[in-house]
Formats: sequence, structure tokens, C-alpha cells
Amino acid sequence: MRGMGNMQNMMKQMQKMQKKMMEAQEQLGEKTVEGTAGGGMVTVVVTGHKQIVEVNIKDEVVDPEDVEMLQDLILAATNDALKKADELSNSTMGQFTKGMNLPGMF
Repeated sequence: MRGMGNMQNMMKQMQKMQKKMMEAQEQLGEKTVEGTAGGGMVTVVVTGHKQIVEVNIKDEVVDPEDVEMLQDLILAATNDALKKADELSNSTMGQFTKGMNLPGMF
């Protein structure tokens, strides 16, 4: 029957880790990262949960004759912010998968 105690202990450890992971996941949603393009002409702010919370566009980049450039800058800033959100997520959640071989968990 000794195996049962070990199993229960392991389950407790897993539950503890799961709780920590959920807390870290929540904190991710509160953190923000900033993506920029055009030397800061366009800035996009994204949460760790990849929600865009802010888009800032400097007046001097708004040219009715060249809407395409503005669209490209917004795209570039958004992709930059999303990439940083991914990095933030990986560094935050990566601590839980280090040393564990759990394929397909994230």
C-alpha cells in the first residue's frame, strides 16, 4: 500500500503546480508589452493574453495620400507587440514546463 501515499503526494504536488500556473496565467493578462513601428510613429500595446489595449498613432504619420504606409506601420507594430506577448508568455509559463516532458501542453 506504500504506493498509494506516493500517488497522493504526487497529486498534491500537481494541484499545487496547477494553482501556481493559473495564477501566473492571470498575471500574464495584467502585464502589457509594447510594439512599435516607424521609429515609434505607431505604437500598439498588448496584454500577455494577446488583447490589444491601445493603439497610438503620431499625427505626422497620418497622410491621406498614403494610407497604405499607415496600414503597414499598424500591422508591423501589432505583429511586434504580439511577438513580445509570445515571448512574455513563454518566459512566464516556461518555468512550469522546464524539466518536464509534457508534449502538447502549451
